[in-house]
This record gives sequence, structure tokens and C-alpha cells, in this order.
Amino acid sequence: MNIIRKLSSKNLLVFNLVLLGAIFGFSLAFLSFSCSTPGSHAKAQESKVVIPEDSLAVAEAVQNTFNAVAEKVLPSVIELKTVSVRRQQTPNFNGIPWEFFFGPRDKEPSERDREYRSQGLGSGIIVRNKDGVYYALTNNHVVDDATEITVATKSGKEYPAQLVGKDERKDLALISFKTNDSYPLATLGDSDNVAVGNWAIAIGNPLGEQFSFSVTMGIISAVGRTGGPGGNINDFIQTDAPINQGNSGGPLVNIRGEVIGINTWIASNMSGGGSVGLGFAIPINNVKRSIDEFINTGSTRYGWLGVSLMEPSKETIASMGLENKRGALAAQVFLGSPADKGGIKPGDFITHVNGKEARNTQQLQMIVGDLKPGDNAKFTVIRDKQTRDIQVKIETRTDQVASDNKKLWPGLIVVPLNDQLKQNMDLDKDAKGLVVIQVVDGSPANVIGIKQGDRITAVNGVTVADIAAFYKVLRENATAELWFGLQRGDATVESMKFKR
Repeated sequence: MNIIRKLSSKNLLVFNLVLLGAIFGFSLAFLSFSCSTPGSHAKAQESKVVIPEDSLAVAEAVQNTFNAVAEKVLPSVIELKTVSVRRQQTPNFNGIPWEFFFGPRDKEPSERDREYRSQGLGSGIIVRNKDGVYYALTNNHVVDDATEITVATKSGKEYPAQLVGKDERKDLALISFKTNDSYPLATLGDSDNVAVGNWAIAIGNPLGEQFSFSVTMGIISAVGRTGGPGGNINDFIQTDAPINQGNSGGPLVNIRGEVIGINTWIASNMSGGGSVGLGFAIPINNVKRSIDEFINTGSTRYGWLGVSLMEPSKETIASMGLENKRGALAAQVFLGSPADKGGIKPGDFITHVNGKEARNTQQLQMIVGDLKPGDNAKFTVIRDKQTRDIQVKIETRTDQVASDNKKLWPGLIVVPLNDQLKQNMDLDKDAKGLVVIQVVDGSPANVIGIKQGDRITAVNGVTVADIAAFYKVLRENATAELWFGLQRGDATVESMKFKR
């Protein structure tokens, strides 16, 4: 009986605990449900921060501007799909093992041609319309090897296209496609007015068709950048607007929707070349003249000055008194060239062309290249620490005239003999002269026997203690016979005489 009472008492206790737990659980559920009702939840999460209406108005105005820019420019942007075909000989293994034991069978070639097709993608911008033919700018590297070019527009239509003209030095190309459909032409801006900090908007087709006609935004990070791939001679606009593979040839536009550049390359430390905010565009002012030349002739003409330029070393700058000066050193001059006819001499330091500063060798090349053949240009040079202006009539640059080394005077590059060179050449500390670091094949210096590594100590018997003295003697004896006093190893030699 006692046992029954104990069990009953225990069961009652358990029952009471279960009942108490159930009541507690229902209470929690009810409270949770009450707290999660829409009205109470919104009230608990509502922020007391109020966005100022005037700030919103400014932000929305900027946003509306970007909307308008995209709406204005996108219809003029195109996607370029290319196909390149190359042929390569591949071994024919059909005869193995027959050929191993018996040699090739008659009329069975051991090799055969195989065709390989590769696809490419890029961007472009429509800039001209003539008699139903649309012309669009892009990069040369997008279409250079293409055997088939297809244009796709934002509207979804596609057209076969042809290469009209190209310029490898600037990485530019113009393609055309014909249609009765109507497309707006892009508005070309003035890249000379681009300033660091301006808005920059890049439009194109990054990373394939899945992301075609993308719009990205940033600022102008820098202007006048040099050192593009493949010896590109442009002074690029740098932007942090995201640019990726496939954007090449597309427009970089300003806040007014005007094209200020053609997106061309990116600098990246990522595998595959992803964007890290270092994109570069060809300034549109570098392009404008080429458009009509491509349409009319299929090519573009470059101005020809006729000098061989070099970036002077610190020792050269100090020797010539050019500290804190920017420009390019005319180390050599082509005989009979516009520079020679106008009076530019080896050793002249060119600082301006028609009043425009030439900050370095690459920019001077670009400025001269953009001069029209027949133009009379004013070159400001520093000679013997004195500034002077020289008038030069520009001629047309051709590969033939630019590679005629027998007319390159004097045909060598020299640098001052510093402590590092003395150590490398195992010379005494008191060794004198100028070291020849380059002799151009077929040039006068090459013909008279000067070699790389020679030390020039005199010109026409006049001792040349530094590079300024070297160029001065060259200029003063420009129409006379020249010979050089040389140190070649431990021997003193004299070069053959040469008359220009």
C-alpha cells in the first residue's frame, strides 16, 4: 500500500512538471507571436534617421545624369565578334607503322595543313555615317588578324563588318557595316580638357556576351600616361572605372556623354588580367584626324622629323646643364631629313613643339606624328644651355625613310664614363672619355669602324671631356671630315675619316 502511494505521489509530481512545462512553452510562443506581428515589428525596427531632402535631391540629380549618359551613349556602342583563321602543318600519322618499316608511300604527304579558327570579342563606338554605311572606332588588336567581323548592337541586331583601316602605332582601327537601320552617332569630346578627378564612364562588353553593354563609373586618375603595350605611342588617360577584357575599343565618356577616349588596355596583377582600377584609354583628340584618313585612304600618315631620340641619363643631364628640364634629347639626326634641313643638330634638347610641352621622348614622338606633312612647326630646343626656336617643315614618315641607317648621323650613342662603368669595364679611376653603348648597323659610325664599348676621347683632335663637349664638336664640324680618337681596351686607335 505504501508502494502504491509512493508511485501515485511520484506520478503526480511528473504530471505537474509536464503541465508546468507546457504552460511555460505556450506562454513563450504567445509572447513570440505577439512580438512578431507586422505593426509591432515595424515599430521596433524603424530608424529615427531622416535623409535630408536636399541631399537626396543632389544625389538623385547625379543619378539621373548617369541614367541619361547611358541612354545617350549605349545605342552608339557596338559589340565586335571576330573569327581568326590560321593554318598550321601537322604530322600525318596515317602511314604508321607502314612508313616505319617501308618508308613513305607514293602520293602520301607526311604533313598536311590544318585550319584553326579562334574567336575574339571587343567593343566599338559608331562615329560616322555615309550613304548608309556606318563607321565605328575600335582597337587594332581587336580586329587585326580577323578574317570575319560581326557587329552586334544594343538592339540585338547583327551585321557583317569590314576592316576599313588600321594604325598599329596607336592601336586604332576603323570598321564599317551597312544597314538601313538607324543608329545615332557618338558625340566626340575634347580630351585636352580632361582633368584629374573628372567623372569617367566606361561602356563596352567585358568578359563576353553575358555582360555585354555594361556601364561602369569612376574618375580620371591621371592623364599623359605612357608605356602602353606593343610600343603604343599614345599619352593615355588613366581611369579607375572598371575595365576588363572585352572592353577594348569601347568608349570612355565624360559626364556630358561625350567620348573622351577609346578604352585600350589595363594594368593588372591578377591572373587572367582582371580589373584592379588601372585602365587606360587613347585620348579622343589623338584619334579624330585618323577617322577621315581611314575612310579616304585606308591608312593614316605620320609626320616625319628625322631624329633619333633618347632619354638622357642623370650624368648626361648634369653634363649638359639640363637639370629640372623636361624634353627629349636628339642624339642623332638623319642627313637630309626635315630636322637636318631646318637646323636641328645632334645634342639638341627638344622641349616644345608649337608651344606645346614635350615632356619626354614618347610624347615628342606622338606630337610629331600628329603633325601633318607639309606643316611648318616651331621646335624649341636647348643648345649649349641656350634656348632657341627652329622652324622645320614636316614631311611624311615612311618605314623606308625611317630605317635608312646610312643617313643616321653620327650613328652612335655615347654616355659619360661614371664610376659604375669604370668598375664594369675594369678601368682605372682616373680613366677619361665617353663610352659607346650603341652603334647602329650601316650608319657612318659603323662604316668607319667604331665598336660598342669603345671610349671616345677626342673628335677631330679636340679632347672631349664630357658629352656636352662631344656634341659641340660634332655641331662645329658638321660639314667637315670627322674622325674619332678611341681607347679600345689598352690600345689607342684612331677611326677612319668620314665626311657627311
